[in-house]
Amino acid sequence: MRGSKMVGCAIVVALAATACGGGGSDEGDKGKSGGGFSMNIAEPKRLIPQSTTESGGSQVLSGLFTPLVEFDSKNEPVLAAAESIESPDNKVWTIKIKDATWHDGKPVTAKDYVAAWNWGAYGPNAADGNYFFQTIQGYDEMNPVDPDGEEGPKKAAEPKAKELSGLKAVDDKTIEVTLKAPFAGYKSVLGYTVFYPVPEAALADVKAYEEAPIGQGPFQMDGKWNHDKFVKVKAYKDYKLGDKPKVDSVEFRIFQDQNTAYNDLLANNLDIVDQIPTEVMGTAPSELGDRFKTSTASTFQFVAFPTYDKKYSDPRVRKAISMAIDRDEIIKVVFQDSQSSARSFVSPVVGGYREDTCGEACKFDPAAAKKLLAEAGGIEGNKINIGHNADGGHEQWVNATCDQLKKNLGLECVSQAVPKFAELLTQVENKKFSGMFRMGWIMDYPSMENYLGPLYSTNGSSNYYGYSNKDFDRLLQEGREAKTEEEAIAKWQAAEDILAKDMPVIPLRFGKNVFGYSTNVKNVEMNLFNQVELTKVEKS
Repeated sequence: MRGSKMVGCAIVVALAATACGGGGSDEGDKGKSGGGFSMNIAEPKRLIPQSTTESGGSQVLSGLFTPLVEFDSKNEPVLAAAESIESPDNKVWTIKIKDATWHDGKPVTAKDYVAAWNWGAYGPNAADGNYFFQTIQGYDEMNPVDPDGEEGPKKAAEPKAKELSGLKAVDDKTIEVTLKAPFAGYKSVLGYTVFYPVPEAALADVKAYEEAPIGQGPFQMDGKWNHDKFVKVKAYKDYKLGDKPKVDSVEFRIFQDQNTAYNDLLANNLDIVDQIPTEVMGTAPSELGDRFKTSTASTFQFVAFPTYDKKYSDPRVRKAISMAIDRDEIIKVVFQDSQSSARSFVSPVVGGYREDTCGEACKFDPAAAKKLLAEAGGIEGNKINIGHNADGGHEQWVNATCDQLKKNLGLECVSQAVPKFAELLTQVENKKFSGMFRMGWIMDYPSMENYLGPLYSTNGSSNYYGYSNKDFDRLLQEGREAKTEEEAIAKWQAAEDILAKDMPVIPLRFGKNVFGYSTNVKNVEMNLFNQVELTKVEKS
């Protein structure tokens, strides 16, 4: 998708905007400068910003790049790589960038941003973040309508343009963006990964660039991406855009089994685990002591239906399956109450969140679920499967969900593991996976729109399930064009109400960051985006 970021692990959201449990961070406690630390990630799918929309790759890029804006404790955008971002009408935006250099010492220019965004917006490049450029004028000319239909794949038309007409470099430090329509919240959108710049010359050979990306952030690559093993970065000495790292280096170690990562953490062979495995959730607090931490996150975990598959095309079938799942029981037994039941389609961390927007479709009622499924004529073959990525620690809760569906609906249900999250994303993106599948979402920027647009709009970047509703799309766009935040939220809430009727996905859990670290490091924090704050970590 993730976009935003799709999350590969079994973590999710909290219900309050403050850190909970675990005793908070060690902020203010000075540690040793220098040295390095290691942390776990899943194998990234891509490492070019415009196509990095999953959690593993995004964590790496958060060290290599600095966004135009970051977010304060109230989720308001604050300038980072941008010197200023202004618009008189919410349609034409002028962005001035700060002085900065690439990791090879060359100056970062407005042309670098423009070239990178044009690359991401150009349809034939098939960038995973392509969707996020659709609000800019000229996007449609770069992305002809997909001609595929019931007759099967057809050759796509040639785009009429290779560059966004609404995007230009005014001078070395100034970017001008003209949107198709006013978008009051656009400044926040610019904080997302896909709006990082890329050296213009790197776009001549993207595949080579991704093996050792050059950024303008606090860390630079130390060697090449060693696939399925590690990515190493080191502090960039000439970094000018924010706080410099307190360590010399970071090693992102790629694990396919979270329990292996956790055991390495216990042995002090790995310094940070960003998600405590569900299997050890009950023992981890005592095993790690004050190095077991929790904090608020924006994660939303759900199971998606391939709505294009006739087997799941009836909303009554989708609702019946949802009503047969006891979310609270799974959270209590599997997650040791470390997560919260989700009965809405957006996270509690964004403005406009309402409790229980899913209504009766998310209420555990096995008798009503069985009756509704019978009214729909049952499900083909009386058999379903739920796909998940084996490198994310999902087996336990997916099995528990299947057990409930067997008991409450009499269905034959099996979990189906795909080895890596990147592989699962590729399969569902290409509609090569048959059956239901788990997904998770971490917001890219703090807005209801960032949950609704990428996940459920017809052209959403992470709408792998083929959901499409014209009224939903209309309300989403009307919210973007609203003059006030209140008007925007009202439109988006109306759009969310449509989801409760159609049920393209089953909301399951809102999570929080549940992480731990070794005795070698301190000042370890994770943010709302489920990322470790790399520049804050210190050696003990």
